[in-house]
Amino acid sequence: MKKKDFVTFILSTIGGILFGLGMCMALLPEWYAMTQGIVIGVVGLVVLLIMVLVRRKMDGKPAIVINGKAIGITFFGVVSTIIFGVGMCMTMIWNMMVPGIVVGMIGIVALLCLIPFVKGLKD
Repeated sequence: MKKKDFVTFILSTIGGILFGLGMCMALLPEWYAMTQGIVIGVVGLVVLLIMVLVRRKMDGKPAIVINGKAIGITFFGVVSTIIFGVGMCMTMIWNMMVPGIVVGMIGIVALLCLIPFVKGLKD
């Protein structure tokens, strides 16, 4: 395993766990820890952002590239995630099982479309 892969693995694991735990703390009313959950979730997001910056630095690339393609991919990813989340809400909160599954599947397919958008298609 290369050093950059190991560093990415460690930072993404720590950031993902902190973000997930923070979201559970904030969104589960039984835990009575909304404020603490938001703080831990933000710390997790900061660790994940640091991971991206460190990985790009180790790859010898500029930290953040802002161009039309990056903005479009980010916008598409956000919209796809919102569609997926709406499907989950429809299923788990609003008791709309079949329509929620359909909307969630559309969100999943849209998120999978990010792979060729980012990596491109090769022969």
